[in-house]
Amino acid sequence: MSHDGVNLRAVMRSVAFLTAGVLAVPLIAGCGSDDPAGKPLAQLDIAPAGRAAIADGGTLRWAVDDVPETLNTFQSDADATTTRIAQAVLPAMYRLDAAGRPVRDADYLESAKVVTTEPKQVVVYRLSQQAVWSDGREIGAADFAAQWRALSGKDGSYWTARNAGYDRIEKVERGANDLEVKVTFARPYADWKSLFSPLYPKDVMGTPDAFNDGARRTLKTTAGPFTVRQVDKKDDQVTLVRNARWWGRPAKLSEIDLTAVPRDKRAAALAAGKIDLAEIDPQDAQHIDVAARAKSTGTPLMGPGGGRTAARKPSTRYQKQQDALRGFEVRKSLEPAYTQLALNGSSGPLADERVRRAVARALDRAALARSVLGPLGLPAVPLGSHLALSGQAAYADNSGALGGQDTGQAQALLSDAGWVPGGPLKEQKKDGSKAAGAKGRGTGASDGGGDGTHIVGQDDKVDDKSDGKGDQKHGGEDGAKHLAGGKQYGDAQLKQGGAAGAYAPKGTAAPARASSGVLAKDGKPLELRFVIPSGPGSETLRTLADRISAMLAKVGIRTDITKVPDDSYFKDHVASGEYDLALYSWPASAFPATDARPIYAKPVPAADGSLNVEQNYTRVGTDQVDQLFDQAASTLDDGRRHELLRKADSRIWAAAGSIPLYQRPQLVAARKTVVNAGAFGFRTPVFEDMGFLKKGAKASASPSAN
Repeated sequence: MSHDGVNLRAVMRSVAFLTAGVLAVPLIAGCGSDDPAGKPLAQLDIAPAGRAAIADGGTLRWAVDDVPETLNTFQSDADATTTRIAQAVLPAMYRLDAAGRPVRDADYLESAKVVTTEPKQVVVYRLSQQAVWSDGREIGAADFAAQWRALSGKDGSYWTARNAGYDRIEKVERGANDLEVKVTFARPYADWKSLFSPLYPKDVMGTPDAFNDGARRTLKTTAGPFTVRQVDKKDDQVTLVRNARWWGRPAKLSEIDLTAVPRDKRAAALAAGKIDLAEIDPQDAQHIDVAARAKSTGTPLMGPGGGRTAARKPSTRYQKQQDALRGFEVRKSLEPAYTQLALNGSSGPLADERVRRAVARALDRAALARSVLGPLGLPAVPLGSHLALSGQAAYADNSGALGGQDTGQAQALLSDAGWVPGGPLKEQKKDGSKAAGAKGRGTGASDGGGDGTHIVGQDDKVDDKSDGKGDQKHGGEDGAKHLAGGKQYGDAQLKQGGAAGAYAPKGTAAPARASSGVLAKDGKPLELRFVIPSGPGSETLRTLADRISAMLAKVGIRTDITKVPDDSYFKDHVASGEYDLALYSWPASAFPATDARPIYAKPVPAADGSLNVEQNYTRVGTDQVDQLFDQAASTLDDGRRHELLRKADSRIWAAAGSIPLYQRPQLVAARKTVVNAGAFGFRTPVFEDMGFLKKGAKASASPSAN
């Protein structure tokens, strides 16, 4: 995770790529019916094929969002492409399997284990004898030691974005021989498997100058199946080629070109034959599906404008594009990230935990998940945890700590908080600011018009039949992977059947006619500012906001939906706390005791008088949650650690600062001859096994570990 002082753009970019990469291995066993972790909701979809069926050579053209500013994943401006390159060219001691759990990477590591815990925790790594850098030098203790010193946080000359875990190491030294590395921890560290993944050579980590500038545009020394040939900012392309010193299975591809292509131009690039593989939006996925169906029926189903055209002949240009798109298919899975509704607890009505809980109890999360995932043919299951996804070891559905959708309970909570129907309302200020909600809500807000403000629950009629099944043309990826911002409150004490405050005190009546009247308190209406991005690709996010607003209107909560430019959504609204409600996504991690703590830690006053929120942009936290995270990070017993994390998650649910909605969809367009690549889910590619099918060969029917 990023630390304080990292610029907002860097946090927004790098947060989705927190820890080790992933390696293709079979789905693990042991997720029986008694295991609360369950299994992944969706398997990876990569057109698996054995190596014998894959042609030798060829160039895979893979669309990415940007050419990275740096190739050093530990710097603040690292992004998704930085991580993808590192996975192809650098060692990782542990990667993640298809269930999002860490597994040893046998190409680099023969074994690793905790050999003692008293008086201090000691881990001994035994490296593969064949593991060498591209310059011929053996990978060894000197590389581990250099990375520890650079990331320990003790030398401010290293411009690091994070040092979690490395700051717990006391020393790194050579073991019994050159193949052994001995790491001694000053404090117990449960997530030690997250360290040294990726591992950089000592010539990158050895000095501040080398760390800060030496790996921004090139990596001279690598140790993966590929190496970096060129980073071309002018042509927006990174070129990876086979590593001649790679000791593992030889790469099938001779070259991988990572080309920056904007999301809204990827369908055209696919049709023009410029790229072979690209993550896409639901609208583009629909175009590819339509092209495939048109071929099978012999009838054009949709014209260039997206309307039905059975009665008219499509244009020649459109027909050519459809013909080209028939060479592709959409591969689907669920991304290792989840979309949540954030409630800013720093001020306004949501500073009251009863109002936050009322918002949560008003939501039909199952209907919201269906509206996004159902039209894509993906499992539409609401997420039950803040700290893990289904199939990961720490997962359990802890949403019962808050309670499910219950209109009556939501209304009763609002009544207990003093929000009642009717009553005199104070006039809104002429400058446009509202009487209730986050402070400064008039600042940066839209002034109306097509991109402006829409009030839900004021004069609108609420569709009581809305269950998330309608308006399926908007179903799909929410299009915005933003972070966000919010107040402290006292520790929630869990009770049987839910959290304290999740239910109104016994005898509290729901306010009469709350679904049709305006709730007010002290002359102020209950209205929440709902900020969403306005850019292309966010259509589903905006539809989701409309659905949530309709649900809140049923319990008497009005929402002021304000659309803001994408480039200001995070910096000027979410991170700065200028919102009441916001939608954004967090990535999953195999190491939640480390990676999730900054997201849910209780904000504390900084030396300058400001509030240090780390990455807790809702600003809702408790001492008890912090203590549970600290205990989990120091607990080496897996079962006990998972128990502590589940307790922490229950209390995060009870706080109602963040409401997980669903695991995000992952849609990838792939040329039909491309195999072992596509929608990877939790796993990263096995780069050496990616390639193009031989003529006449076919992909396998199920995932392969080859």
